[in-house]
Parts: sequence; C-alpha cells; structure tokens
Amino acid sequence: MSELHKFLFDGLPVRGMIVRLTDAWQEILARRASNTSTGAYAPPVAELLGEMTAAATLMQANIKFNGALILQIFGDGPVKVAVAEAKPDLSLRATAKVIGDLPADARLPEMVNVNNKGRCAITLDPKDKLPGTTPYQGVVPLFDDEGEKLGRLSDVLQHYMLQSEQLDTTLVLAADDQVAAGLLIQRLPVKGEGNLEGTSDKDHDQANEDQIGRNEDYNRISILASSLTRDELLTLDIETILRRLFWEEQLLRFEPQAGLLGPHFACTCGRDRVAQMIRGLGVQEAEEILVERGDIEVGCDFCGKQYRFDAVDTAQLFKPPGDQVPGSPVVQ
Repeated sequence: MSELHKFLFDGLPVRGMIVRLTDAWQEILARRASNTSTGAYAPPVAELLGEMTAAATLMQANIKFNGALILQIFGDGPVKVAVAEAKPDLSLRATAKVIGDLPADARLPEMVNVNNKGRCAITLDPKDKLPGTTPYQGVVPLFDDEGEKLGRLSDVLQHYMLQSEQLDTTLVLAADDQVAAGLLIQRLPVKGEGNLEGTSDKDHDQANEDQIGRNEDYNRISILASSLTRDELLTLDIETILRRLFWEEQLLRFEPQAGLLGPHFACTCGRDRVAQMIRGLGVQEAEEILVERGDIEVGCDFCGKQYRFDAVDTAQLFKPPGDQVPGSPVVQ
C-alpha cells in the first residue's frame, strides 16, 4: 500500500517527509505496459519517471497547494518529455514520451540533456483559478551554476527549491519496477511557510537566504538523510528507515496518509475533454482526419484509455448546443 509520512524534528528548525509508492506506482507502469502502441518503459525511463512521481508527491504534500503540481522534464535526448502530476488529494499520474533506444545504464544527461538543453519545469495549476489566471511555472536548467550537467533528478530539484524557496532542501529518490520512493528534509523558513509560488516578501526571502547552509542542526540531519542508499530506500519499510537514520533525534510524527487518503493513481481524462480538444482543431482539420481514417481516435497518455469519435459524433461537436442530439458530448 502506498503511504506518506510527515514529521518534525522536535525543537529544531527542520521538517521531513517520506513517501513509498507501491500499488500506485505499479498501476502507472501496468497501464503503460498494456498499451499496445507504446509498450512498457525501458528500465532507465521507468526509474526516472518513478523518481519524478515520488518527488511530485513530496512537493505537493510539502506546500499543501490547492491545485495540481506538475513536474516536467524535457530536452534534446531520447526522452522528449516526462511528466508527473500530483493533486491535493495525492492522486497521481505520470507519463513519458520516448523516441529512440536507450542504453541500459542511461542516466539523466543521456536521456534528456545530451547537449545541455534539458529543462525542468514545475507548474502550479490552481483548482479554482479565476478567468484569465495563468498557472505559475518555474523552470530551471539541468546543469549547475558552472554549466556542468546534473546526473540526478534530486540534484535538479534541490537546486530548484533553493532558488524558489530560499530554503536548504535534501532529497533522496529511488525507483524500480515495484517501488518509487523519496525522502525530503527541509530547513524551516525563518518566518511563515516557504512556497513555490514566488509570493513571499523581500525581507522573508533575504532572511531565508542569509540562513542558507548555516544551520548546524539542519546540516547534521541532511548528512544523515544523504547516507540513505537506493537499495535501502526501495527495500526497507518506512519505520525501519526513520529508525536507522534518526535514532538519536526526537521526531514528532503526524498521522500517516495511506489507503484512500494516501497516494493513489487516478486519471482526470474524459470524453468531454477529448471532445473539447477535437473542437479546438476546427471543422476542416477534423473532417480531413475523418476522410483519412474513418474516425477520430485519441488515447490518453496517462491511463491508456481510448476515445473514438465517428463522423456523426464529430459533426455533433460543431453544432450549436441547442441543435445537438441528446447524449452527444457538450463542450463547455
């Protein structure tokens, strides 16, 4: 069962959380494997996407954002784009588009950042945004301040959160074909709560920036967290991990989030959304597709569900709402 645990270090300006995705992650992989047009992910891609899914879960839970947090990696390698999305209820979905073959030991630079053109984007899309409101998006390159390629997703995200929140952050991520897991340790902000939306005031930003790397308690705990190995993160249960890492620290634990209240797979695709997309193509392009193929078929990249619109269905999409027959898709 997938689960998320949050905790504080008693009396210290440090918080943490750990996520272990099992059934949720396995369903993401199974849906991809059952898609006859794509097939299963190669192991390096599955590992990257699993780490992204664990990271998106941690970041969503960390900022408590009322909307979708979308983590995206894209660039000039065989992995053209990889996306992981986490909603406030910890529903998750993820997908990747791969063109070409990958070596079995491919890492982030070989997959996405061949010529240092790779980027990482984090989008916060509010659930109840006002008309005309655009989602907040932050983008960072997949290289460090000296232009050296970053080999791990955790390094990219630590750099991102240091820029966006002005807070020291330690991330440990791992994934295979059974488990996707992650540990996040973060120094608490000087006042209030850090966030990824860029809305904190200048004094808050400066105060946090002045503290970067200076808190001895955080530095000690960060070293302990960084000692966690990939195999330990994937094979040990959460209680064992926390006990081994922080047995000398006093942890204040929150109620674990698991089951229906924990991380779980869910896809928000639907026939109405596909209908809206087809209508956006315009009448001429839709008719050209019908002439060429006989119907319009759209598959969801996240869950693999197929949606088909024949000539009658498509014609209904372009009629005024009052002229549509009962049961036909209505595009809002």
